[in-house]
Amino acid sequence: MAKEKKQKENAPIQKVKKSRRKFVSDFKKFAFRGNVIDLAVGVIIGAAFGAIVTSLVNDIIMPWIALLIGDVSFADLRVILKPADEIAGTTEIAFRYGAFIQKIIEFFIIAFSIFIFVKIISKARERFEKKEEEEKKAEPPKPSNEELLLTEIRDLLKTKTEASEQVVENDK
Repeated sequence: MAKEKKQKENAPIQKVKKSRRKFVSDFKKFAFRGNVIDLAVGVIIGAAFGAIVTSLVNDIIMPWIALLIGDVSFADLRVILKPADEIAGTTEIAFRYGAFIQKIIEFFIIAFSIFIFVKIISKARERFEKKEEEEKKAEPPKPSNEELLLTEIRDLLKTKTEASEQVVENDK
């Protein structure tokens, strides 16, 4: 009686443990699929690439643009909507169009780089697929084991038939 009571009390706990194990199992199946791993690697490489492009824009391209527009830091270009008030303790409110333009330039560099990368991958894939097609066309299909055995049986029957025909002719 006490044992049954204890089992009834533990039943909800067992259900939770079972559902937790199923959840972990499902997550493992999801997480260790090839596509998810590839996606994770792509995100990490993409973040690193984004940092490189940001540095390219901020440290190499924008100084040249700043030199052209009059030695002003491009990121500092803004339209002040409400100046800072030290007495009231408010900060400046400004429309920072220079920083926005920098981000647009970064976007176009990343978009162009991805375009070039995808184009290269597509051409490589086309060449690979074309080469595979040519190899398939060049090689005649190999006969299956069944076809090889049937050919062997046919040849044996042919030689046996020819031998029996010669015996019949010799007997005449």
